[in-house]
Amino acid sequence: MGPQVLLIGGTGMLGAPVGRGLAQQGFQVRVLTRSVERARARLGDEFEFVAGNAEDVASLSAALQGCQGVHISLDGRFDPDLERRCAANVVQAARETGVQRITYLSGASVCAENCWYAGTRAKFQAEAALRAGDIPYTIFRCHFFMETLHNFVRGRAALHIGRHPSAYLWVAAQDFARMLAVAYQTPATVDKTFYVCGPEALTMRQALQTFCQIAHPEARLVYLPLWLAGWIARAGRRRELQAALPFFAYCAQATTLLSGSPDEANALLGAPLTTLAAWSRLQAGR
Repeated sequence: MGPQVLLIGGTGMLGAPVGRGLAQQGFQVRVLTRSVERARARLGDEFEFVAGNAEDVASLSAALQGCQGVHISLDGRFDPDLERRCAANVVQAARETGVQRITYLSGASVCAENCWYAGTRAKFQAEAALRAGDIPYTIFRCHFFMETLHNFVRGRAALHIGRHPSAYLWVAAQDFARMLAVAYQTPATVDKTFYVCGPEALTMRQALQTFCQIAHPEARLVYLPLWLAGWIARAGRRRELQAALPFFAYCAQATTLLSGSPDEANALLGAPLTTLAAWSRLQAGR
C-alpha cells in the first residue's frame, strides 16, 4: 500500500477530485472534516474520514497519527486568513507527529506585489509559514482550475462576471492530482515551489464557450459587469457570489497572473495534458 496522506479541505471543489486522484495512484487518503457524516455522504466510502478542525492543533495532531504526508487544499473566500492560520497549525502538528512532507495548493499569481489583495496575501503568508518550518514542504502555485467553470453555469445561463483581460492556463484537477502523487515520491521536489499550468491559454470567455458548447449546450453566455453582479448578490442575499466578487475584481486589476515558469514542474512531475475540450466531454458524460 502507498503512503498515507491527510487531506485538509477534502470536501471542497478541488479537494475531492484531488483526493480521488491520489487514491487512484495508490495513496491511502484520510480526510479531515468537521462532520464525518456529511463528508461521507458527499464523497462516499472510498476514503477514511476523521473528525477534526484545522484551527485546532490538538485535533490536527490526532488526525495526523500514522500519516506520512498532509496536503492543504483550502478555500479562504469567506475567511482569507484561514489559509495562513492553517499552515502554521499544520507545521506545528506535523512536527509533533513525525509527518515527512507538507504540500500546499497555492495560486499562480501569488507574489509580493499582489499582496494588496487579501486572498493572495493569505496564501503568500501561508507559504512563508511552511518555508519557516522544519518540515519538508512542496508548494504548488496553480493556474485556473477547470473545475471552477461549474460555478459559472446557473440554469440556462453561463455567467461571465467582470473583466478578465488575460488568458488563463487552465488545469484539470486530475492532472494536478497525478503531479502531486509524483511529488510525494520524488526527493527532488522537497522544499520547492512549482508552477502548474495547463496546455492551453484561454480567456474566461473562450473557456466558458468551450465548456458550454460541450457540457451545457442549453446555456447562453451572459456578461455581468461587477457592479451589476454586486447588486444581484446584495439584493438576492447570495453569499457565495458576494464572497467571490473581490476575487473577480482582483483578476481584472492584477498585472501579474503567473509569477513564475512551469518548466521545472513539467520536467520533474510531467506536464498537465488535459485540454478543456477533453475535460468538458468528461463532464458531459456524467
